[in-house]
Amino acid sequence: MLIKFNVFGKPMSVQRKEGEWLLFLESATSMRVRVYDVVIPPELQEDELAGYLADIYHENANSKYLSVELISVLS
Repeated sequence: MLIKFNVFGKPMSVQRKEGEWLLFLESATSMRVRVYDVVIPPELQEDELAGYLADIYHENANSKYLSVELISVLS
């Protein structure tokens, strides 16, 4: 499962793998770079991810991007 978000203007994705959530930065060319300095608790449910990312990255909020938005969910 791959879940894509717009995190205050930054394209990111979260992948569930072996019971863990993995966070990635997405590029315009579909390249993904793993974010290792943010650990998403494995017990978080899919519907809690946007809120968690908003808590972690709230300092990136600005007048153009006020929230974390779900873009897509790919199975």
